[in-house]
Amino acid sequence: MASQGNVLTDLDNQSNGPNGADTAPAAGIISQYVKDLSVENPNAPTSYQWQEQPQVDIQVNIASNKVNDEVFEVELKITASAKCESGTMYLVDLSYCGLVGMRNVPDDAAHMFQYAETPRLLFPFARAVIAEATRDAGYPPLVLDPMDFGQLYQQQLAARQQQGDAASQPPQGNA
Repeated sequence: MASQGNVLTDLDNQSNGPNGADTAPAAGIISQYVKDLSVENPNAPTSYQWQEQPQVDIQVNIASNKVNDEVFEVELKITASAKCESGTMYLVDLSYCGLVGMRNVPDDAAHMFQYAETPRLLFPFARAVIAEATRDAGYPPLVLDPMDFGQLYQQQLAARQQQGDAASQPPQGNA
């Protein structure tokens, strides 16, 4: 999951405005990486003998931090736990990030790209990390169902508008 190239540099020569200034909107993933991964297997090896069906809980959060004027770090945080009456089988906590480059993108579109499109692009890789982590912990791989981050973004935007927040304030954080 190495760097995917500098999208902004690649787009520099495609559309220049007056005096050679780049005015075309450009956005893309620069690189992606595991920022933090924690796997807890607190009751092994006893838990491998448990016959109960575990209750699996998945929590997903999205955050974005500005690195500079054109680069943001978008964090897809996924926590997966499996518990049954006998105790906790495993807990996987993943922070999977992507560096996103954006230039000349309107604020509302930039926010949507950070909180809907970027998580959509990062999710398959984070999903694979979660599956491998649970498998390496000695359990069947946990394969997360696909998520529609665009729909989740629109739902949060609509919910905030119903709560009376200004329509110009996009949702923050959670998916």
